[in-house]
Amino acid sequence: MKQDYVIGVIGLGYVGLPLAVAFGEAYDTLGFDISDSRIQALREGVDATRECSADELAKAEHLNYSSDLADLRRCNFYIVTVPTPVDSSKRPDLSPLINASQMLGEVIGKGDIIVYESTVYPGATEQDCVPVVERVSGLTLNDDFYVGYSPERINPGDNAHKFKDIKKVTSGSTPEVAEIIDSLYASVVRAGTHKAESIMVAEAAKVIENTQRDLNIALINELAIIFNKLGIDTDDVLRAAGTKWNFLPFRPGLVGGHCIGVDPYYLTHKAQAIGYQPQVILAGRRINDDMGKHVVHQLVKRMIKKEIKVFHSRALVLGLAFKEDCPDIRNTRVIDVVHEMEDFDIDVEVYDPLVNKQAAFHEYGIELIDEPTQAGYDVVILAVAHKEFKQLAAQTIRSYGKDVAVVYDLKHALPREMVDLRL
Repeated sequence: MKQDYVIGVIGLGYVGLPLAVAFGEAYDTLGFDISDSRIQALREGVDATRECSADELAKAEHLNYSSDLADLRRCNFYIVTVPTPVDSSKRPDLSPLINASQMLGEVIGKGDIIVYESTVYPGATEQDCVPVVERVSGLTLNDDFYVGYSPERINPGDNAHKFKDIKKVTSGSTPEVAEIIDSLYASVVRAGTHKAESIMVAEAAKVIENTQRDLNIALINELAIIFNKLGIDTDDVLRAAGTKWNFLPFRPGLVGGHCIGVDPYYLTHKAQAIGYQPQVILAGRRINDDMGKHVVHQLVKRMIKKEIKVFHSRALVLGLAFKEDCPDIRNTRVIDVVHEMEDFDIDVEVYDPLVNKQAAFHEYGIELIDEPTQAGYDVVILAVAHKEFKQLAAQTIRSYGKDVAVVYDLKHALPREMVDLRL
């Protein structure tokens, strides 16, 4: 097995780029992406995801970029970081992963190692990806090439927990290759590594990390719905309960993004495939997926109480990204709030200074506005607590509304006296 590794990172999004930069500081590394425009921007030191600064990109002295498949042939240690979404029926969509596996089958050689980082259900690496690589390459797993799985743990927009500071779970298809993979990651990850007993264990660990968070948030969301019906402020309840040392500090909210709102469906898909019907996990998913509808129904009731005409009223939504301080709009559940309001024939405008306008239109058909209109809206919803929004005076956000308007703070970021509704 080779000892001098040339790293090839396939997919330079929120996960792949920070990983490529880290390896590129110490190893000969090629960052590969099928997007020519993405490659050109990175060559110019510009990262549209905001995960890596120009200085960080420059520090990766051994990192090069390419969208030419032929350039990958010089690599011998491949890391796959492509998206693994769900389709409209909430079923896992492995097509990006299968396409990457097929592509790697065209370039790998004997002794090469492929490590998958994309979120999958237990068994996908060896049962879905490896057969594709074998078929295309004509090589045999553990005789001619090797695989591993090391789940990504990138948290977009989080500057406190970067790639090097998050402990890395690793695994390999043989004990020897597992050790090689673990050692290679350990050489660039300050937080260290945890070598799992098998690839399936590492895959399972990934999906339950976010499934656990999803269920905890679902519980708090359900409590928020109950407390709202009881006329109790959820924030007051959580602060009181939080005085106990072992109370978990979860908060209600819209659950989107490429992980928490997606990963549980990978696990439940596999469970159903082996004959078990999950109950708790899917119940939590239903609660979280319905929160947009709950928000708008609360909103419309308050509009009626304030004698605001709902039909063709004007609403301003502040924030489209799935979370604060990042431009990532993948699986954002803010879109549920927008669509639900549109079902009530409310005219909705969305403002998010962090999100790329072309991306918002391409993904959701939303034309982001340049600036909100002063005193122009019957409804103002703070949907994402971007730093840019929190730095605004509460009076400024309130001033976007008309004299009689409903201000709904989904993030508990505004003073209570300045808002009509909080989640």
